[in-house]
Amino acid sequence: MFSVSQDEAAAIQKAFHESGEWAAVAELRRHFHIQDNVNALNAVRSIVRWAQPQQPTPASPA
Repeated sequence: MFSVSQDEAAAIQKAFHESGEWAAVAELRRHFHIQDNVNALNAVRSIVRWAQPQQPTPASPA
């Protein structure tokens, strides 16, 4: 188990969307020491599915 910051997740997601799963695995390994391909790929797939938190919308004046 490990904790992923928003910056790390953003870098992994960017690598995935620009170059695919294995580029995202390489990016994941830049941040974490995961040697097993299956576990690294599963972690990437989980991180890519995370949604970015929505920014609160300003209240409209009444």
